[in-house]
Amino acid sequence: MTFTLGTFSNDGSERFAAMCIDQRVLPLHALHAEALVCGAVWPEKASVLDLLQDWSRNLEALRALRELVPAWHACELSMSDLRVHPPVDLPRQVLCTGANYRKHVVDLTLDMGVGPQGLEGPALRKWAEDMMDERAAHGEPYVFPKLPSAITGAFDPVVLPATTLKPDWELELAVIIGRPARNVSRECALDYVAGYAIVNDVSARDLIARTDYKMLGTDWLRSKSAPTFMPFGPVLVPACFVPNAQDLRLTLKLNGQTMQDESTADMLFDVAQQLEYITAHVQLWPGDLIATGSPAGNGTHYNRFLRDGDVMESSIEGLGRQRNACFGPLTPKSV
Repeated sequence: MTFTLGTFSNDGSERFAAMCIDQRVLPLHALHAEALVCGAVWPEKASVLDLLQDWSRNLEALRALRELVPAWHACELSMSDLRVHPPVDLPRQVLCTGANYRKHVVDLTLDMGVGPQGLEGPALRKWAEDMMDERAAHGEPYVFPKLPSAITGAFDPVVLPATTLKPDWELELAVIIGRPARNVSRECALDYVAGYAIVNDVSARDLIARTDYKMLGTDWLRSKSAPTFMPFGPVLVPACFVPNAQDLRLTLKLNGQTMQDESTADMLFDVAQQLEYITAHVQLWPGDLIATGSPAGNGTHYNRFLRDGDVMESSIEGLGRQRNACFGPLTPKSV
């Protein structure tokens, strides 16, 4: 029997963790007595982040608890009546994998005219496809940090700052870590995954490259980490309920028009490869979030960026939906 986990509040009340069954929200503090019978050792007001600190043991208790939940429970609430917060509120570390979908990078190569001089059209596409195949076979992921302060809820507004003319959407599969991870191999990497969720890695395209001193390269601080630049949720789906993270459909609509529609199968480096690479360089902790890259169809491809009044609707197969309205100034200030 399946369930998800989330974090909610009701009319400004204290935030609480809950077990979710479709749109039914069962606060864990209200189920604490039943949870103790199932072997739970978490405190009555445990957060989702608390549960992730001993995920293997707590997952076993949560699955047993799910078996006890009746078709209707006196404590249950409707998700539509609640404020939906990021399911892990908040991860201590957020890492993002860039340029990780084959078609996306090929399209960007053509859109930006990047390639050997004189190549264009089908010849340039073939060069870009060959380059991506070579990278997938012999390269490695490209990963950068994003600040947790950028995280917001799945239905919260995205505030477009006055520093950018080109805020862009990037729907991504999020991986939530369930065990301390360092130097893990790809063969056992998925054992460290607690669950999956939706994130939108909103990015200021015009702020990524430093122009004052080009040798500095990319500036992820100003381009990625503005407040509300990472809608996360609505729920965390335990990995045991996701049969294949490399076969999920991602769809993003802007004002009702489909902009991204792709499968996670198009990743150059799958989740296990990303975790192998990341943990070779840094320590991951339970609750950390890995955004695994965005497929083709970003605003850069359409030369159409987010504006005041836009509405993004995002979904990933089996993980739920997001809806984020955009608000912000029309004229940027100088950076």
